[in-house]
Amino acid sequence: MPLVAHTNLPTFQRLREEGEEILEPERARNQDIREMHIGLLNMMPDAALEATERQFFRLVGACNQIVQFHIHPFTVNGLKRSPEAQAHIDQYYESFEQIKRDGLDALIISGANVIGPRLQDEDFWQPLTEVFFWAKDNVTSILCSCLATHAVMQYCYGIERTRLPGKRWGVFPHKVIDRSHPLVAEINTRFDVPHSRFNEIFQRDMEKHGIRVLVASKEAGVHLAVSADGFRIVFFQGHPEYDDISLLKEYKREVLRFYREETSEYPPFPEHYFSEQVQKIFSDYRQHVEVARKTGQRLEPFPENVVLEDIDDTWRDSAKAVFNNWLGKIYQLTNQDRRLPFMDGIDPNNPLGLKK
Repeated sequence: MPLVAHTNLPTFQRLREEGEEILEPERARNQDIREMHIGLLNMMPDAALEATERQFFRLVGACNQIVQFHIHPFTVNGLKRSPEAQAHIDQYYESFEQIKRDGLDALIISGANVIGPRLQDEDFWQPLTEVFFWAKDNVTSILCSCLATHAVMQYCYGIERTRLPGKRWGVFPHKVIDRSHPLVAEINTRFDVPHSRFNEIFQRDMEKHGIRVLVASKEAGVHLAVSADGFRIVFFQGHPEYDDISLLKEYKREVLRFYREETSEYPPFPEHYFSEQVQKIFSDYRQHVEVARKTGQRLEPFPENVVLEDIDDTWRDSAKAVFNNWLGKIYQLTNQDRRLPFMDGIDPNNPLGLKK
């Protein structure tokens, strides 16, 4: 069912222009359909802030449950923002205090860029843990993306991520390894997922702490896992929300960083993403960039428009299916007077097994 444009957030108009069905509040009020309120804690850097809104809004809006979805974006302190991004947040985002007053059915926590090797030293660590501490007792399910997965696993279980020898970057084949879980019901048993990260939490470390791994890749590691109770926390280590051109935009950014001498190494291609034809175009462009960097000559535009027809999306349908299953389960649970049957037998004072 559609999203409800309950604010003037520009993302709603952008999605309308893309053909998404967006309900105006007055029309929504005239429908006798249950509302679900989903929080989006958006911690992504400025360049990806609004794109992240659109990506997660699309996945929620693609759900086939008979529900009106209200998505509530908010953020936390400790994230460096440009004046333009801060103005967007000030105008369109809700405060955490408002989120707590109004309540949520579910919460999505995005990834973030980090400065140092220790997550607990980041300025956003304490505000993030405050949000999670509140959500664990007041939200039916919490979905964590990439960096948020690493942060919550460290906070809940004491599992620290491991720095990889190089960036895990590209689109990788995955396999469902636990087909009995409702999150992966009726989806392809093999599908692709984009990854973009320098760190990883390994399957063996997750399973030592009772985390249930559902989807993994021989090349890219665990993508989808859930907390021991089966649903309370959902962990993504990949980026199923990415647009087809998200990795292309990242590649362009890294190429321009090389040209501006912000990095000494030219970026490799994202793995399993560019066709041979696209790789040839970008290899030719690399020669031009290296000469321009050395001689100071004018840099020709990045040839992204030339390759768009050759960029494929091989993960969106599976991402929609997982989100549909997640939101459907939340709908089922919240229609049972918020009774959470999967919590039976778990210490009610410490349902997630948090370390004291």
